[in-house]
Amino acid sequence: MSVKVRIPGPLRRLTGGQDVVEVEASTLAEGLQALEALFPGMRERLCEEDGQIRRFINVYVNGEDVRFLQELETALKPGDEISIVPAIAGG
Repeated sequence: MSVKVRIPGPLRRLTGGQDVVEVEASTLAEGLQALEALFPGMRERLCEEDGQIRRFINVYVNGEDVRFLQELETALKPGDEISIVPAIAGG
């Protein structure tokens, strides 16, 4: 199943400047594994050592925060869109 992944500016150097890439995946976990296979180093920037999404990285599937869905087990279907959004701190 092909899904689109929106890549934020800070991670585009890993994707050769691409802001959207397509991967084959039926869950978010598979999508992140596919990203890592295409763009080595991506997973370590998105996930903790235990495999969970870093707390300062927000991931959305079709605009819904995966923390309120099934996190890494969130199901994907063809045409879905994953958005990766690094948290921005201010003061």
